[in-house]
Amino acid sequence: MTTYTTQMDAARKQIVTAQMEQVALEEQMDINELMTAIAKGSIIIPANKNHKNLSAKGVGKGLATKINVNLGISKDCCNIDKEMEKALYAVNLKADAIMDLSCYGKTREFRKKLVELSPVMIGTVPIYDAVGFYDKNLQDISVDEFFDVVEVHAQDGVDFMTIHAGLNRVVAQKVKKNERLTAIVSRGGSLLFRWMELNNCENPFYEHFDRLLEICQKYDVALSLGDGCRPGSINDSTDAAQVEELIVLGELTLKAWEKNVQVMIEGPGHMAIDEIAGNMMIEKRLCHGAPFYVLGPIVTDVAPGYDHITSAIGGAIAASSGADFLCYVTPAEHLRLPDMDDMKEGIIAARIAAHAADIVKGVKGAREWDYKMSKARRNLDWNTMFELAIDSDKPKKYRQSSLPEHEDTCTMCGNMCAVKNMNKILGI
Repeated sequence: MTTYTTQMDAARKQIVTAQMEQVALEEQMDINELMTAIAKGSIIIPANKNHKNLSAKGVGKGLATKINVNLGISKDCCNIDKEMEKALYAVNLKADAIMDLSCYGKTREFRKKLVELSPVMIGTVPIYDAVGFYDKNLQDISVDEFFDVVEVHAQDGVDFMTIHAGLNRVVAQKVKKNERLTAIVSRGGSLLFRWMELNNCENPFYEHFDRLLEICQKYDVALSLGDGCRPGSINDSTDAAQVEELIVLGELTLKAWEKNVQVMIEGPGHMAIDEIAGNMMIEKRLCHGAPFYVLGPIVTDVAPGYDHITSAIGGAIAASSGADFLCYVTPAEHLRLPDMDDMKEGIIAARIAAHAADIVKGVKGAREWDYKMSKARRNLDWNTMFELAIDSDKPKKYRQSSLPEHEDTCTMCGNMCAVKNMNKILGI
């Protein structure tokens, strides 16, 4: 019997895994086409061998755009039960992935419980956990200690990890020589930058990248190569540091593929609308077609409290231009830890952006969904409209809050309803 180490290794050996079958069925994709794409790295299936109840999802070219939800415990908000409640709520709202960004307290207890209960893929950023777990000054954390945390996350069943391996000392010099308005806003990137500066050493994840690959290969963890230099304001987008790091990430992608480790690339950040399509093209070229995972992009910096909207605008453009995976942004972005209502707003906004992009990308079933909704509207079939809606609760509440005199109208137009009048005159 032929064995395999990772989904990429299996695809290269022409072995059809259970996870591949799940993805092919959901995406209405030929299994051989899927295997070919996984083998060359344009599609990944994050699926840790220890995540036993995972319902596998594919991320990459030709597939439906996926969305991720961030949550986790921190020093100021360390209620494990509340974050677990958020996670299950995110699953119910059809998030495709959950990233546990926990950095304080019983992080492993929460992570293991999350993996055990979650059918969606789980991601983490191990450096956050390292700082909280060791409870020591950042500069005193050793290389071995960083990698020990990575291995623990892999053992616990995490499907993908954000590792800021591209922020090496050369890229760090670009940051120092090319003044930025908001410097480094990536939490993981800033921690590694500081560690390098304090210890006068190379980024351990860059210097010992092969060690990282061994862990990923052992458990089949997909690498999400983090963008430590992502722009934190539209002023800093597409600058020397961001592009230099992207070049390094492309080089690391090839190294990972040599070891059959699956890779996706993380991207901006804050960025004006007219730069988004170009950035998607640059990433795909420099990173050899690896899937692209973007935060936003947030298209203007002046809307705190509404960044689920600024992000959805950028996300729709990014995904229609080639991005494969959107990280949700909530109204609480830059302001506080999101609550349940914030989460819902962020998830729905991200799902709208993803679906709008899927229509452009020609994803199977995307336009058909809109066709069914339009048909229900033509038929003034309110219940079917509610069933088809991305969020059925909100339109139901609006309808119930202001009932019309006649069931086949709404209180906006009443008997002047254009649809009603056209149906009558056309005999529909």
